[in-house]
Amino acid sequence: MPYVSKDAREKLETSKYPESPGELNYMITRMVDEYLVSKGGLRYTNINEVIGALECVKLELYRRIAAPYEDKKKEETGDVYNILK
Repeated sequence: MPYVSKDAREKLETSKYPESPGELNYMITRMVDEYLVSKGGLRYTNINEVIGALECVKLELYRRIAAPYEDKKKEETGDVYNILK
């Protein structure tokens, strides 16, 4: 759970950019909370929508950012998996 100080929360209310993983988590949590409130509260459908969106964001981040980065590093330093050779 993204428990950040009141000072950090106030700063994040006016800033778009978190400075730590905790602040990023807090900002995402606040956005999800606002979305759930705007959709009428806690219902399975609303929760399922949020989880689906977060999962797609995670997968797209991995596909577009993490995997190419890892491929580049593998080329620079060599593969760790002998089974793939």
